Amino acid sequence: MKFAIYGQYYQENYNPITQEIIGFCNSKSIEIVFEEKFYQMLNENISIQAKTFSTSTDLDSSYDIFISVGGDGTILRAATFVRDSQIPILGINAGRLGFLASIPKESILHYLNLVYNKEYKLSKRTLLGLETSTAVPELSEMSFALNEVSINRKDTTSMIVIETYLNGEYLNSYWADGLIISTPTGSTGYSLSCGGAVLLPEAKCVIITPIAPHNLNTRPIVVPEDTEITLKVSGREDQYLVSLDSRIYTISNQNVLTIRKKPFEINMVAFHDMSFLGTLRNKLMWGEDKRN
Repeated sequence: MKFAIYGQYYQENYNPITQEIIGFCNSKSIEIVFEEKFYQMLNENISIQAKTFSTSTDLDSSYDIFISVGGDGTILRAATFVRDSQIPILGINAGRLGFLASIPKESILHYLNLVYNKEYKLSKRTLLGLETSTAVPELSEMSFALNEVSINRKDTTSMIVIETYLNGEYLNSYWADGLIISTPTGSTGYSLSCGGAVLLPEAKCVIITPIAPHNLNTRPIVVPEDTEITLKVSGREDQYLVSLDSRIYTISNQNVLTIRKKPFEINMVAFHDMSFLGTLRNKLMWGEDKRN
């Protein structure tokens, strides 16, 4: 077997996590390859001898699992390495809430053993792709999002207007601070904090959630995942911001956005003793009522 290991940042609590992963892999003769920047951060604190990778093109079908050490933000970055390679991502939670990075650091060996024995399943996650009417060079390589595509105002406290079309048919002009187009995976993130619904990962739909809309009767709407969403933005400033997960770009008002489901998915490692509903109860403390 062959594992890729990635972390976006370094914290002291990463040392025991990393050493536990390395010890397990050595005991099972599993080849491990670290992302280069993460490897350098670790080596400033603990001595590790291992191969490294630096770009998505370094990852091929020889890899069995991509281990992400951190929180959900780290998994969003991990997806930019994995892309359409279909390598399953295993999230070890060294962060805080962690909907995607669901493996607690206290149970690493248990779940690594399940992975080694292939006692896991794959949770396939929808990606959203973004196209612009005028080319934006920075977007050419990674124009996709696992959580959401969001549109936000830039350099102004004034609202922007987001003219929205579904499969070419006019839906609404949102007078708001912005708009979120969220996948089921992202439904527990930014969209949730703006009043969007929680979707199960296997739901075949996306949510359109306005950010602080000025029309009080404007509500989030759920549409089929194969819907083509077109956005035309206007406002007092000539530019607005578009973010794909945590990657932010500046776009001119004349540039029309088209959002479609990508033809490939991200595979998340899931286990039979964990469920999304259980995660909701634990992370959001649903049911924490003395009447229950």
